Amino acid sequence: MEPQGTILPVYFVADESGSMGPYVGELNDGLINLQDALQRESFAAAKVRFSVIGFADDARTYLEPADLRSLPQMPALQARGLTSYQAAFDQIGYRISVDVPSLKAEGYMVNRPAVFFLTDGAPNNSEDWRAARDYLLAQPAAANILAFGIGQADAATVREVATKDQYAFIAARGVDTGMAISEFITSLTQSVISSGQALASGAGQLQMEKPEGFSLAVDLV
Repeated sequence: MEPQGTILPVYFVADESGSMGPYVGELNDGLINLQDALQRESFAAAKVRFSVIGFADDARTYLEPADLRSLPQMPALQARGLTSYQAAFDQIGYRISVDVPSLKAEGYMVNRPAVFFLTDGAPNNSEDWRAARDYLLAQPAAANILAFGIGQADAATVREVATKDQYAFIAARGVDTGMAISEFITSLTQSVISSGQALASGAGQLQMEKPEGFSLAVDLV
């Protein structure tokens, strides 16, 4: 099969625990705005396959890797339950194990997946989420994990989630959570567009735009 170029799988992994209830509307509006922005940047969007996963007591894939240029509409997240990081990492690992071979079977070369992990609180105490994360990262298509903490998220935990210190961010204390979500979505959108543009120009490195009002978690630990 003739190669069809290089694709970047992007996974947006959102905390849907009950504490996100007042803000899930901002998340859903942000996803719509992200799609609108990508449709205006079709050159970059062609290089990206975007997926949406929500996690609470369990994790659910709301959108399998999709070309946002032709997607009819974005899925809607919902607030529910507690905060299972283990369920999130299990789901991400499963999706990558399925999605990367599927994209390759379609004739694409596939860049290392990028996971944008957003949480507003602490993981459940009763689970070993670190083992699930380690299993995910042991796959051949080991992901880059970028972690973003808002609300009551702990800087040390957010730092542990990310694969590099420069990929772990915490919103400033006292910043309105809705505003932090808006800044995160703006950053996510620009990161996806910049990464797509870089791929289209022959560069494979993930491009990252730090959200306004966020600090590196390592500076707060």
